[in-house]
Amino acid sequence: MFNDAPLQPPEKPGEWATWSILIVDDEEGMRHFLLKTFLPRCHFAAAAASAEEGAQLLRERRFDLIILDISLPGKSGVAWLKELREQGYAGDVVFITAFANLDTAIEALRAGASDFILKPFRVPQIMHAVKHCHERARLARENFVLRRSLAIAPAHPLGLVGGSQAMRQLAAALQRIAAVNSTVLLHGESGTGKELAARALHALGPRAQGPFVPVNCASVSPELMESELFGHAKGAFTGAARSRDGLFYYAQGGTLFFDEIAELPLPVQAALLRVVEDLKIRPVGSQQEFPVDVRIVAATSRSLPAEVEAGRFRRDLYYRLQVLQLNLPPLRAHKEDIPALVDHFMASLAPSLGAEPFALSEQEMAYLVQYDWPGNVRELRNLVERSLILGELNVSALYAQPAAQGAARAATDLQTLERQHILSVLDSVGGDKTRAAQLLGVSRRTLERRFADWSAR
Repeated sequence: MFNDAPLQPPEKPGEWATWSILIVDDEEGMRHFLLKTFLPRCHFAAAAASAEEGAQLLRERRFDLIILDISLPGKSGVAWLKELREQGYAGDVVFITAFANLDTAIEALRAGASDFILKPFRVPQIMHAVKHCHERARLARENFVLRRSLAIAPAHPLGLVGGSQAMRQLAAALQRIAAVNSTVLLHGESGTGKELAARALHALGPRAQGPFVPVNCASVSPELMESELFGHAKGAFTGAARSRDGLFYYAQGGTLFFDEIAELPLPVQAALLRVVEDLKIRPVGSQQEFPVDVRIVAATSRSLPAEVEAGRFRRDLYYRLQVLQLNLPPLRAHKEDIPALVDHFMASLAPSLGAEPFALSEQEMAYLVQYDWPGNVRELRNLVERSLILGELNVSALYAQPAAQGAARAATDLQTLERQHILSVLDSVGGDKTRAAQLLGVSRRTLERRFADWSAR
């Protein structure tokens, strides 16, 4: 059907390694010239001699950019672009033409063109136009990632705090595995800083200049998860009024972090496995696939082998994810870091709260070190935040017993103090268990287990 079969790009990496470019021009020489220009620089390029042929190629695969002649046999380039926008195509379009006037240029730009170039032109001119489109798309992805990070990122610092052996070992492990591109599985209790570790892996590795895109698998409904990750075509489901890119697209060149990966629905697990194996994604409702250049880091507070045995997690996906595995220690395993963490949270949270940091007495710090911290670092941070708001730590109301006691009695006292602490927080939010769990830094499920344990005693 097409005289211009797409050539395969060379082995060397191009300037736009994941971009696909469609060239639509009725002049064979122009198609050949543009293919020769862009094939060494992008992932894929193809050419068509008319809008109808271009539409067929668009049905077969995704293109990030269209270089489009205005004067075509049959349907004009402007008329076709108007149709494409109505159909939901959101990519950039650069118009080229040998016959232009002001009215034509205005009509093209109103139709949604990104740029307008007069023939004849030289390579630097078309390269400049395409670079401009690529830069705009990159900035749009970065803005999306930034807005998402500000909206959902947990409020903790972006650096490891503490000089304990456990933290030194964690830092050394992060340094070692950050440099490779393999998938990583982070395991640790709720509140141990799994996203912090994932961000450190990203910042320490070769993808540091790319985006870091987190997704909490427990917070997205199963029905929307595939669309959230892979995007969707216009009309793919009820309410899909336009096409939409997914998080894999926005994470191009960077890291996609799956928090609570065990919550991922089984059908989405199968789709994710295909992406990990093929490095290609297909938006929901689309027949087009396009390549992705993304490092995957996953995290879970559950035992994935147990989830596999229970039939809730795919065994093949588990093996793909745990190429490298890192276990994050609970706070009770490195309590010597608590003073440094308290100081850090005091200093980092006070400005945003409009509060003054204050020092803890030796007795108050001893009480904090004595506590078992079921919510780990997140619970400690939340306690410091509440204390800054109130202006005092007031540990005497939470921890009635001194630190120096017999081991058996101390354990019993800690259970009592933990219960007092949880009930106090629950009372402060009017009995709202979901809000109380958030303040404690644990899941609602963990909080319910605590109440069940108390009832059984």
